[in-house]
Amino acid sequence: MSFEKEDEVVLHDKHSEYDGETGTITQVMETMFGDATYTVSFEDGQETGVPEDALDAVESEE
Repeated sequence: MSFEKEDEVVLHDKHSEYDGETGTITQVMETMFGDATYTVSFEDGQETGVPEDALDAVESEE
């Protein structure tokens, strides 16, 4: 699953101080290998270079 700018996601990275937190994608970057990495903003900071497999979509309550 790929994500787009403004999507809300949950980060899963045990090495990140934001592990398990919900944030918003602020930038999508494509690597030279054709994979996407993301910048995710949280309430008190951001995480850059996040791979797609470290993110889960937040289910909307619509």
